[in-house]
Amino acid sequence: MGQKVLLNAKEVNIILHRLACQLIEKHNDFSNTVLVGLQPRGIYLARRIAKILKDDYKIKNIKLGQLDITFYRDDFRRGEKPLEANSTDINFLVEDKNIVFIDDVLYTGRSIRAALTAIQSFGRPNEIELLTLIDRRFSRHLPIQPDYRGRQVDVINNEKVKVNWQENENEDAVYLIEK
Repeated sequence: MGQKVLLNAKEVNIILHRLACQLIEKHNDFSNTVLVGLQPRGIYLARRIAKILKDDYKIKNIKLGQLDITFYRDDFRRGEKPLEANSTDINFLVEDKNIVFIDDVLYTGRSIRAALTAIQSFGRPNEIELLTLIDRRFSRHLPIQPDYRGRQVDVINNEKVKVNWQENENEDAVYLIEK
């Protein structure tokens, strides 16, 4: 099982700042925009983006939530082992808000489809966008594309993209792993 570095810590940092700037260009002061990290791995990216917006770009009213999509997935009953749900923490109204879903890797699109269904439990948003660190081209099962992407990679079926975050793997890096 070999692995190749797609992004090192410096490159991840540059991409995070670029993504934050793209969000500012579209959403300005974030008065009607909320960020929602998708559990389990999108929350690390969402927290980083929110921190950059607050600390580096002095955006004051960032609303950040996390959404668990486990039981909204179309494949949750297909596995051998029982799934464990993660927590959902959305302590703000989504009604008529602009939502930016944030996830680390866009692969088949099924997680995003599940998130679209799950968010409806909290109200009817005005608009939903998708921000992803890695966009795996040519892997989509559903017609879903990111509005903001850090890097687009071409990955064949026996390869996996692994995103490591300082918060849980003690490094910021993205790897391409051969299974």
